[in-house]
Amino acid sequence: MTAQPARLERIGPETDALKDVSPFKPSLVRTVFRDVTPMHVSRSATWAAASVTRTVLTEIIDAARKAAAEEARKKLIPRDLLSAIDRNVELEVGGMWYDHSPTFKGLNGVMYDAEGVIVPPRKRSRSRRPSGVAGAHRFEAGVKQLLRNRGVTAVPAMVRDLDGIASVFLTDLVRDAAMVVREGGVKRFGTVTLVTSGEPDPSPSPSPSLQDSLGALSTRRGDARTIGRDDVLAATTIQLFGGRIRQRALVEAHAATQSYNLTRLVAGPAAAGEIADPPPVRENDRQG
Repeated sequence: MTAQPARLERIGPETDALKDVSPFKPSLVRTVFRDVTPMHVSRSATWAAASVTRTVLTEIIDAARKAAAEEARKKLIPRDLLSAIDRNVELEVGGMWYDHSPTFKGLNGVMYDAEGVIVPPRKRSRSRRPSGVAGAHRFEAGVKQLLRNRGVTAVPAMVRDLDGIASVFLTDLVRDAAMVVREGGVKRFGTVTLVTSGEPDPSPSPSPSLQDSLGALSTRRGDARTIGRDDVLAATTIQLFGGRIRQRALVEAHAATQSYNLTRLVAGPAAAGEIADPPPVRENDRQG
């Protein structure tokens, strides 16, 4: 019988793409889904959400790393995060976290209520809906792994900010994916077309199958009770308004789910990072 490692080697580059999603484990992502919605969630949707979150955090870390490099540092500090967002507005995600972080204190402007009274920052974000702020600490291990992968470290305050942004962003992504399912597609945000600008772009090009998925976002098909991969891709187009980062997130999420499906098909659930479903219990077993 052929050993599993030999079979896995034949998967090739898809296996590497699958490993790239690993900083944010499927079990953590499924927990966020459960916090936000009672809908069923497909495994491919879980992998897609993990991949999009990884892509966004990687972009933020890389931009902060460039800011730190200008001061000959390899340890990131909160000022680097502010510089990264200031230079690239596409990185301004997970905004709910800003009201809870000392890093952004005084930078969010002043908000007034209907009577012209200033609304304190803590009160602005008070909502019955899960915001991702409370569960930010769950992302620390994944964030630290991403930092190591990018060849940098960060002070605790910077790690905490990255934890919070990842948690809030993923929570918002899941909420939008659930909305796509409820509304039967993307109804309020127009159409999405991936284009290539005249400037050099290191992002991977979208595959025909991804273009097909995006082209059908406004008319969702499938189980109305289950969040699928394409629902997460649709939510990504809502959360990320920037062209380059959005394209990279979509392409990498699509590739990651294809790799997951291939790995699971060839090598089984354990190789795909999941626990195999238990065998069904037969009536005779119950009686015995």
